[in-house]
Amino acid sequence: MKKIKIEIILEDERIMRADLYPELAPISVENFVNLIKKNYYNGLIFHRVIKGFMIQGGGMFSDLNQKENVDPIKGEFSINGWNKNTLALSHVPGVLSMARTNKMDSATSQFFIVTGDAKFLDGQYASFGKLSDEESLKVAFSIESVKTGIKDFYEDIPIEPIIIKSINLI
Repeated sequence: MKKIKIEIILEDERIMRADLYPELAPISVENFVNLIKKNYYNGLIFHRVIKGFMIQGGGMFSDLNQKENVDPIKGEFSINGWNKNTLALSHVPGVLSMARTNKMDSATSQFFIVTGDAKFLDGQYASFGKLSDEESLKVAFSIESVKTGIKDFYEDIPIEPIIIKSINLI
């Protein structure tokens, strides 16, 4: 299966490497890669962290202001009629998936990395990649363990911002 390799570099120089799978989720991968090429993710944060579940980022700055949005994409998951992908990645630790609102076709730039068993999301969210090594998974687990709080009307916000320095194709 074809893979596109990326690295997520945090401001503190920790790195998470991942493989994206365009055959499984071509729309999501194309959208993500296009945003990487535009340096869209540089300076954004992981703004939602829930231990044993996931870390979410790709849409906000550390002051919780949202970055200008991008056009929403088609949700590539079975409850949305997406049947091309019978090999979808199950939502297990290390899987990258597109975040969305309660609308099926509302994913834009935000993504999450699963840190627990979240198979209940299978068929409901577009999984499109997976962390590619143990060291990357350790970084994700270290992020999920940070202290979080409530700011404005947002919950599960890391007290100390986890800033994405860049996401790069490698």
